Amino acid sequence: MSDGQAEGPTLPEIPFRWALVPVLALIGFLAFTILALQGSGHVPLVLAACVAGLVAWAHGRDWRELEAGVLQAIHLAMGAILILLVIGMLMGTWLAAGIVPALIAWGLELLSPSWFLPATCLVCSLVALVSGSSWSTAGTVGLALIGVGDAMGIDPAMTAGAVISGAYFGDKLSPMSDTTNLAPAMAGTDLFSHVRHMVWSTGPSWVLAMIGFAIVSLQLEGGADDASVAAITSVLDANYHPSLTHLLVPAVVAIMVAGKLPALPTLLVGALLGGVQAWVAGVPLDQVLATAMNGHQPATGDAMVDDLLARGGMNSMASTVILVLCAMSFGGIMERTGQLRTLAAKTLAAAKSNGSLVAATILTAIGINILAADQYLAIVVPGRMYAPEYAARGLDPKNLSRALEDGGTITSPLIPWNTCGAFMSSTLGVATLAYIPWCFLNLINPIVGIVLGYTGWTITKLDPDPAKPPPPAKA
Repeated sequence: MSDGQAEGPTLPEIPFRWALVPVLALIGFLAFTILALQGSGHVPLVLAACVAGLVAWAHGRDWRELEAGVLQAIHLAMGAILILLVIGMLMGTWLAAGIVPALIAWGLELLSPSWFLPATCLVCSLVALVSGSSWSTAGTVGLALIGVGDAMGIDPAMTAGAVISGAYFGDKLSPMSDTTNLAPAMAGTDLFSHVRHMVWSTGPSWVLAMIGFAIVSLQLEGGADDASVAAITSVLDANYHPSLTHLLVPAVVAIMVAGKLPALPTLLVGALLGGVQAWVAGVPLDQVLATAMNGHQPATGDAMVDDLLARGGMNSMASTVILVLCAMSFGGIMERTGQLRTLAAKTLAAAKSNGSLVAATILTAIGINILAADQYLAIVVPGRMYAPEYAARGLDPKNLSRALEDGGTITSPLIPWNTCGAFMSSTLGVATLAYIPWCFLNLINPIVGIVLGYTGWTITKLDPDPAKPPPPAKA
């Protein structure tokens, strides 16, 4: 048994052509299962993980190494899994307490289809900028806005795209965001230099996204007429009695967010307070607990409103949690056995100019989002790999940190089996493939980042330090 441990560090890297096999297998399994059989991505990810394990085993890796990779990847995803479960509880208790119905009723009175999408993007941008969390934004404000748009007859996929665009804009530029702190740490620059540098790629992308949402909104008249909206509002008023008390729990959550408390305890407090408010409002305690577990089961007498509000609960996140575990199993084997590193190194070898280096960084981050199913790995792996190359070319590390976020952070909700894509789909109740065309910011931002790389505009060189000796020649 000790032979495997002794040989592990000296094993040769898995060749590129073999590291490509699990990727092609994943693409084939997903295409057949999702497109031909109309199934989910769970089993294809497990089968692709088996292929990745077989490739690694054929090149000398043993089961213990594969198992360690899977367990390490799942460990990294546990924070996301816990937040998923708590968001399910929060959605259920806030619906039972009347918080979300109140926000929907007020939103129907204030918002209009002709400017609903840009207003949604703007609100989510501001909330995420303050909170530093795209997940918290989508699970609270985003959830309410989905309900408002639904009641107006607006395609939920459009609303989800506006919510995600705004949430990731704010998350990306917020100093309180974990990815915004992780990217400069991997690249070797400071936080505020990184944030200021990101404005050049994220700012224009946000403006273009807002223009796109405005154009789409002007063409919307809403599928529900004024009488239908008034009827929905009337049902909500009669069953949930919206009042200022329904803002107390969201206010507490907002204060905790402003105090920079971690997302998990903040959302858990919000879920518990929502349950307390539902109990105070007359919902039996056993029903409150059932709602936290199984979701809200409204009985307003109106089928449309009941369908609008029937969601939430930890059980609603079960499929998503399983998807995350399957995805992290595949990504963990690929990362642990060096197959991701081999694929990324091949990309780096083709990057001759500074523009192609930036493009390679962004595309590698997108690729790891697809293969490893985690935005943190999409930042860490290319960050570790490309940092020496940026330094060797005399490029400021903030160029690397910006590219990591332009490719890694921003595209994570566009991958159905990525932790972020799975979360957004489950929370907002919209399939990932349905909302992708409407995530204007997330689609535009990587393109803007690549264009900036090739044009050289805002690409910053390192200031020479006469006190330091010149860097050694590249081997």
